[in-house]
Amino acid sequence: MAAPRDGFEAVEAEGSSGCRGSSGMEVVLPSDPAVPAPLCPHGPTLLFVKVTQGKEETRRFYACSACRDRKDCNFFQWEDEKLSGARLAAREAHNRRCQPPLSRRQCVERYLKFIELPLTQRKFCQRCQQLLLPDDWGQHSEHQVLGDVSITQLRRPSQLLYPLENKKTNAQYLFADRSCQFLVDLLSALGFRRVLCVGTPRLHELIRLTASGDKKSNIKSLLLDIDFRYSQFYMEDSFCHYNMFNHHFFDGKTALEVCRAFLQEDKGEGIIMVTDPPFGGLVEPLAITFKKLIAMWKEGQSQDDSHKELPIFWIFPYFFESRICQFFPSFRMLDYQVDYDNHALYKHGKTGRKQSPVRIFTNIPPNKIILPTEEGYRFCSLCQRYVSLENQHCEHCNSCTSKDGRKWNHCFLCKKCVKPSWIHCSICNHCAVPDHSCEGPKDGCFICGELDHKRSTCPNIATSKRANKAVGKQKQRKSNKMKMETTKGQSMNHTSATRRKKRRERAHQYLGS
Repeated sequence: MAAPRDGFEAVEAEGSSGCRGSSGMEVVLPSDPAVPAPLCPHGPTLLFVKVTQGKEETRRFYACSACRDRKDCNFFQWEDEKLSGARLAAREAHNRRCQPPLSRRQCVERYLKFIELPLTQRKFCQRCQQLLLPDDWGQHSEHQVLGDVSITQLRRPSQLLYPLENKKTNAQYLFADRSCQFLVDLLSALGFRRVLCVGTPRLHELIRLTASGDKKSNIKSLLLDIDFRYSQFYMEDSFCHYNMFNHHFFDGKTALEVCRAFLQEDKGEGIIMVTDPPFGGLVEPLAITFKKLIAMWKEGQSQDDSHKELPIFWIFPYFFESRICQFFPSFRMLDYQVDYDNHALYKHGKTGRKQSPVRIFTNIPPNKIILPTEEGYRFCSLCQRYVSLENQHCEHCNSCTSKDGRKWNHCFLCKKCVKPSWIHCSICNHCAVPDHSCEGPKDGCFICGELDHKRSTCPNIATSKRANKAVGKQKQRKSNKMKMETTKGQSMNHTSATRRKKRRERAHQYLGS
């Protein structure tokens, strides 16, 4: 899962709340929505702005939606920047060079040829992460090649492919078999017949494996993922190369229609979307993308069903709960801890603070979701939902309040339950970690400091923008004045140097005569 954008400061701190006195990055709408965003190799870029309490808003800029490291995608353009025709042509050429070497149709044709080969001729290049046809063998003769690739292995491409573990770009962590099997069993128990897997390749695999091995299972799956390597393992109706941060289908309208048909099949009945985004990704662009997928699903609904919601499982760390619920108020967080195979910390069996922080956010009523009692979950008759064993019901809050799997303590001064390691600070007038700074950052709006809203919804945002614009113009005038003075000084220095040089030349001539 991804880390915040390198060089863009921290995007969202724990809890995704702004901090007074600190800087942050926000995704904003363009000044003219009718003008399309410029394109990078990963599709339409996003418009960002850096905001800091007490300091002016800097110029808005476009940057890559998917990569958080400029080394991986160095796209950068000011919102008001005008580019020459030569630069635009160079950018288009660069974007074309960065696309996968094979088209989606070519990948499908190669796959059909590959599965017809005898077992001894089925080879996979581990260095290039590519299925090899006999004509390709010569080009990969010095590479590490895996032979005798079975049909079973082809059905589990996530075990053939190396996970993309660049934390600033892809950070591809894969569900552990325990969590994956739990999800498949739960989806089946809830009666879903189709699953739109957005960034969940291992779940997609297990659903297809279960369907092929169990005649009773009739669940179908479509995978949307930014990892183009999966193109070589699936037919066009099973995989779409997709960027979830900007709702971009790399293969254009053809892939878009595949997704649309999948969502609207059976008039949209019996489908659920399961998504596992990179943890460092901004919640807002993800929410915008998911709402576009929801709108696509609703296109196939009748007027009588307009009140219905597309069932969703959004898998994300628990400390993003308030941010997710801001965009999807009907979502509730389940206590189930999702764990990953190739993550050092997010594994099953950890205790205390070492437990996986990853949870499932859903608009399905929690009382319909049964969590496995053998893994330490119990049913709370008061809350009418399954909770972790140590998540005790608080009679004062009238809820099982723990978020991280530990027993939380009720603070009567704060009138809520808090983490067991927190203490009430009389100076800050709320609970915090014992070694916190009372002068430190506080949650709230960057502009006015109020706690009940964010900067983007602040009623004073227009006044703040005007003030910031005035400050910006003043700084620009000061900068221009300094540049003029510098230029004037350099000109005077140049004149003085020329005079000194001429005096030295005359003196040399006099001494030589």
